[in-house]
Amino acid sequence: MTCFRSIGLLLAALLVGPGGIAAEATAPQAANPAKGYRDLKWSELVPADWDPTRAFKGSDAAPRSDADPRSQAMMQQLRDAWDAAPTVAALDNSRVRMPGYVVPLEESGGELREFLLVPYFGACIHTPPPPANQIVFVVAPKGVRFRAMDTVWVSGKLSAARQGSAMGTSGYRLEAAAVEPYVAPVRR
Repeated sequence: MTCFRSIGLLLAALLVGPGGIAAEATAPQAANPAKGYRDLKWSELVPADWDPTRAFKGSDAAPRSDADPRSQAMMQQLRDAWDAAPTVAALDNSRVRMPGYVVPLEESGGELREFLLVPYFGACIHTPPPPANQIVFVVAPKGVRFRAMDTVWVSGKLSAARQGSAMGTSGYRLEAAAVEPYVAPVRR
C-alpha cells in the first residue's frame, strides 16, 4: 500500500468519526445506565475547531511507496500531530461513562489495572494508533478481568492528561469507579 493511500485511509477514518460501538449513530445503551455519570460520546473528546488534516493541506499527495523517505516523513508528521492532538479542557474532572474497546497495558494475576479505552476495534493494536484525543488511559484500582478488544462501559472521573505507552499516546485519563461489559441495545 502506498503512503498516500495509508494516510488517506487514516484521515478518512478520523473524519468519518470513530467507528464500532462508539459511533454516534449507534451509541450503545447499557441495561442500567450508571447513576451520577454523564454518558460521553467519543466525538465530545475532540475540540470543535481541531482539524486533523490542517498539517496536510497543500501537501504533495502523489502516490509513492512506503519506503520513500518523503512517505516516511509524512507518516512521522502525522504521528507527531496525532500524539499532540488537543483535548477539551471543559471535560477535566468530569464524571463520565463511556463505551469502548480494551487495549491491555498492565496485568497482574489475570486482572487489568491499566488499559487504554479506544473507540474502534483494532485501534492501538494495529498501527498507527488514533489521535491522542481518541485514546483514554484507564486506571482500574480494583483490577478487572477483560481481554484485548473486549467491549466495555467505563464510569469514573475523566481528566485531560497526556500519557505515553507502548500502544499509543492518550490525551485523557479515566480513574475507573466501574468497568462493566458492554450490553448491546435491545432492538424492537
